[in-house]
Amino acid sequence: MKINFAQEIGKDKIPNQPVVKRDSAKALVKNSKLNIKKDSIPTIKSDSIVKDSIIKPKEVIDHIITHDAEDYTIQDAKNKTVTLYNNAHLVYGDIDLKAGKIIISYKNNTVYATGIKDSTGYAQRPVFKQGGQESEQDSILFNFKTKKALVYGVKTVQGEMITYGEKTKKVNDSTIYMSRLRFTTSKKDRPDYHIATNKAKLVPGKKIIVGGSNLVIADVPTPLYLPFAYFPLTEKRSSGFIIPSWGENNQQGFFLQNGGYYFAINDYFDLELTSDIYSNGSWALNASSNYNLRYKFSGGVSIRFQNLTNSIRGFSDFSKSTNFNITWNHQQDPKSSPNSNLRARVNVSSSSQFFRQSLNQIDQNQTLRNSFDSSISYYKKFVGTPFNMNVTLTHSQNSNNNIVNLTLPSLQVNMDRIYPFAGTGGVKKNALQKIGVTYTLQGRYSISTEEDNFFTSKMFEDARAGVQHEVRANTNIKAFKYFTLSPNFNYTDIWNFATIKKRFDPEQNRAVNDTINGFKRFNRYNFGVGLTTNIYGDFKFKGRIKAIRHTVRPTVSWSYAPNFAAPFQERVRDRSGIITYTPFDDNIGIFGQPSSGVSNLLNFGINNVIEAKVKPGEDDDSEEDKKITILNNLNFNTSYNMAADSLRWSNVNFSAGTQLFKNKMSVNLSGSLDPYQVTSQGVRIDKFNSSLFRLSSATLTANYSFSSKDFDKDNKDNKNQNNNPNNPPDVFGINDNQAINGFSTQQPSRPGEVKEKTADLYRSKIPWNLSFVYSTNYSNNGFNRAGIQNHTVGFNGSIDLTPKWKVNFRSSYDILNGAFSFTTLNFSRDLDSWRFNFNWVPFGNFTSYNFFIGVKSSMLSDLKWDKRQPPDRRLF
Repeated sequence: MKINFAQEIGKDKIPNQPVVKRDSAKALVKNSKLNIKKDSIPTIKSDSIVKDSIIKPKEVIDHIITHDAEDYTIQDAKNKTVTLYNNAHLVYGDIDLKAGKIIISYKNNTVYATGIKDSTGYAQRPVFKQGGQESEQDSILFNFKTKKALVYGVKTVQGEMITYGEKTKKVNDSTIYMSRLRFTTSKKDRPDYHIATNKAKLVPGKKIIVGGSNLVIADVPTPLYLPFAYFPLTEKRSSGFIIPSWGENNQQGFFLQNGGYYFAINDYFDLELTSDIYSNGSWALNASSNYNLRYKFSGGVSIRFQNLTNSIRGFSDFSKSTNFNITWNHQQDPKSSPNSNLRARVNVSSSSQFFRQSLNQIDQNQTLRNSFDSSISYYKKFVGTPFNMNVTLTHSQNSNNNIVNLTLPSLQVNMDRIYPFAGTGGVKKNALQKIGVTYTLQGRYSISTEEDNFFTSKMFEDARAGVQHEVRANTNIKAFKYFTLSPNFNYTDIWNFATIKKRFDPEQNRAVNDTINGFKRFNRYNFGVGLTTNIYGDFKFKGRIKAIRHTVRPTVSWSYAPNFAAPFQERVRDRSGIITYTPFDDNIGIFGQPSSGVSNLLNFGINNVIEAKVKPGEDDDSEEDKKITILNNLNFNTSYNMAADSLRWSNVNFSAGTQLFKNKMSVNLSGSLDPYQVTSQGVRIDKFNSSLFRLSSATLTANYSFSSKDFDKDNKDNKNQNNNPNNPPDVFGINDNQAINGFSTQQPSRPGEVKEKTADLYRSKIPWNLSFVYSTNYSNNGFNRAGIQNHTVGFNGSIDLTPKWKVNFRSSYDILNGAFSFTTLNFSRDLDSWRFNFNWVPFGNFTSYNFFIGVKSSMLSDLKWDKRQPPDRRLF
């Protein structure tokens, strides 16, 4: 390159600088020399300043090296090395290296680290950290210039994956090659299992690609072998295949279930697509997704479709069916909108028998249910007003009658209680100021149809709609010092959008209904007054029981409602004669029909509560007396209709409940007493029973729960130790091996002193818990049937055979029929890095089992054995 300095300076003058006159001859000579001599090194001109373009070589060591050691540091100036010994530590940029011995070579640009041998063996193995990656090895050789490393006996942790390699070559920050590799998720020094391979490629934080691999359990090779494998290494969710489980049954043959693909779409929601296939031609498709937006909402949706074939084509029991099920759960975070809320709990199926017919039903509780329902609701509070609104969509199905009930939708507007006559500042002193008024509006569109018409146009043929307005007002007055008088008034206005018109059909020889669409309303109201008080009876004693209090709350009320059906009554001829009806009869409306006849009721009720005051026991640290409830409640109520011409008394309903054995056992009794006699045809007549009352129905339930802790004699001592500041609780507990073998280690009395471990094998504690539920029903219709209709006892519990072995069970026994009902047994074992689970239904219509053993880690979740035996089910 030729550069003429004179021309360049003359061309681009430096501003505010005097022009210097130069000798032309000198300039010519100087220029001629430049023109002759060719400089191979280019120069760069910037702002009339000539710069040399030679780039200095980059230094090999970019950062300052800091190091220290506990014993000594030796610097060899001739060989340009630094040797660190015993707890050596080196920091270079984002590299942090700790080892027993470190040798730094500035001549070769390398760092060599190794452990040291002492009386305990090979100690202070090198620990190499770079960025977020950490590894432990026997020795490491790292080059500052090439960033390459050679590692022997490496141990790295990538998320849940722990890898061991005899020889490792680090090419760069993103590629590592390993030979004779073992990787596992077990954190033990001797892993429970590992996958062994001769060569592998590791991309830190992303993936591991290995060649031929063999599963080794407890250092014993297994015949399980893979020609190659790919393992993603990420702390986030990742997409991947789902390995199916396998099994067989008598109806569908061999099958593969729950195999498919998982899509980790983003941090807010995912998608799982799985399918089932059976050797007899049955198949199923499943799709599920979970979503979660923090501080907003969360939920999940699942869709299942099944095409089931039973038996073999040509046989008499051959059948086919298609079923589907949709579930959706949605929860809104209250913090996102305090004055509104959207919730959903949907469980819709093409048949109420879906869970019983399904060949892939894991939830046994769903199988036992006779009905299931759905609800989607939206709540809105109108701030600054007493009003709030609730819109609900509901659905229910029943397997007993195959009827589907829908509400699309139900609207309810509520007005909180207001006091229109309250004084200044909301003062409520007298009865007028205490008058409280509430208002409720309900609107509903209901559908009731059979399952065969579900999701067809026929389901809307019998739809009903209606609106109800309800106003309530009440107040209370103090009467005779000890009584409370409560007047009340209720008004209801009901709107119907369809009515009936009865006509006589000669062909059928009976009255038939014609539905007439159109708006029509009716109302009803009632008013009354109630009188109540509290009566206390105290009985004092000497001894631990200081007193017993009996509280009686009698209630007497009166209510009156006129005959609202009379203005709407019409007559029509029927096969049995002339009948009277109203346009709102036969359940044409949602909110009922006008009440017929005058209601003039006297209601009587009495409630009893018995409590005791007990001194604290000798083993109780409390000095205050305790109040114990002996009888939670004993209630009786009945009514007398003064407007009726006969059967004026209603049944006497009673209920009682109490807690026994330190509130561990709950007993409840309820029933009904009929004062009137019954004919041989089951008709009540206006004649009292000779024994005053006939027990028409009664229900007794009791449940009791207890566990091994209730029999722990050291329970009190343990509590006292926990409360003693000199004996703080062991928040860390003992390790798994100690827990399994029953060893306990006491704290040393002096620093450096370790006491001998003691075994308590013959006194090892086996935690357990057990719950009982007892239920019996009695019925007596008064003429041909009396006795116990249902008599069962249910039980469930668990036993921890060891800290890692657990057994759960659930069953019930029908005492009346002498047989066990649905029984399940569950055996589970914590295998540290593995888990074992066995669910078994030993007998009955749902006899089945599910065996599973697999790795706990989600990274190796496909390393499992899942064997199922579903129940043999007949569709029809």
